[in-house]
Amino acid sequence: MIGKPHLLTYLYLFAYILLSSGVILYNKWVLSPKYFNFPFPITLTMIHMGFSGFVAFILIRVFKVVAPVKMTFEIYATCVIPISAFFASSLWFGNTAYLHISVAFIQMLKALMPVATFLMAVICGTDILRCDVFLNMLLVSVGVVISSYGEINFNVVGTLYQVTGIFAEALRLVLTQVLLQKKGLTLNPITSLYYIAPCSFVFLFIPWYLLEMPEMEVSQIQFNSWIFFSNALSALALNFSIFLVIGRTGAVTIRVAGVLKDWILIALSTVIFPESTITGLNITGYAIALCGVVMYNYLKVKDVRASQIPLESIPERATKDWKLEKKSSDLYTPNISDDSLSNGGRSDQNIDEETPLVVPSRLSHIGRSQLSSHTA
Repeated sequence: MIGKPHLLTYLYLFAYILLSSGVILYNKWVLSPKYFNFPFPITLTMIHMGFSGFVAFILIRVFKVVAPVKMTFEIYATCVIPISAFFASSLWFGNTAYLHISVAFIQMLKALMPVATFLMAVICGTDILRCDVFLNMLLVSVGVVISSYGEINFNVVGTLYQVTGIFAEALRLVLTQVLLQKKGLTLNPITSLYYIAPCSFVFLFIPWYLLEMPEMEVSQIQFNSWIFFSNALSALALNFSIFLVIGRTGAVTIRVAGVLKDWILIALSTVIFPESTITGLNITGYAIALCGVVMYNYLKVKDVRASQIPLESIPERATKDWKLEKKSSDLYTPNISDDSLSNGGRSDQNIDEETPLVVPSRLSHIGRSQLSSHTA
């Protein structure tokens, strides 16, 4: 019989998969001219950021659920602002892609996330160029190219928007490692929303004022407050579901759940949006890319295991060596679990692009995507 802790974990995983898929499909439905017809992705993203920032403010300043971190002007200017800028860009471009390409194809393109993060990490000096990892990245890229070639409704503009959003998100992840973590600043989901969401809102205001506000003034748009409230609430709930999942599972479990979510989302999108058709070449290319992602994750797990430091102190080790004969069985071998794998360093990419969170340290070294108001 399944114990209560395990049952709770499965419920959290189910909630994450349900909310992540729901937010993506909801965004597509709201933005698509064929359905709700609100073709203003920057406006939608600003609604998400404004709502998330407001809720975080209430939780911290009114209900005092968590305490704000020690934030100086220097840290805010050099860390929060650039991270928020790239985060706002990733959401802007990712949401705009929904206007041009299908949800299924977007999920296939997101397989490029490890490639983008690895390239940004190498450029920024936080990772080194290795032959085995490079070959995996090449396999992922080939798979995505094949999948794109098989896309019936291929759109260059939409593809460029999505790929640009992926690289912006990858740069945000690397900047989080280089800037925030080097200063010893850790943000939980609530504090990250508290600091990053308002700043992202400000960055989005400029392109909104130049690109979307003039169109909104002359077009006949429908603004249903309940639709946008429920949409923003779903995105916020997704953030917290990810936080709960991270707290109860290891990074490998999260990645498996993410892959399962992608396949479910691809299948659902073809049912909910009939125009979103997929071909055999689409699936073949995505399967090849996924093989590259799995191999990349395996290499990262091996790296973490190889870098594990024995927990015994030097004096304890010396005492043991003095008392015991030197046998191979005397050597300390760390017991590595999913949780221990997720404790060193930082993740190569976000767990879900649908979330505006600074990636928690528990996600260390496990790659593959998807933290987007692409969604919110």
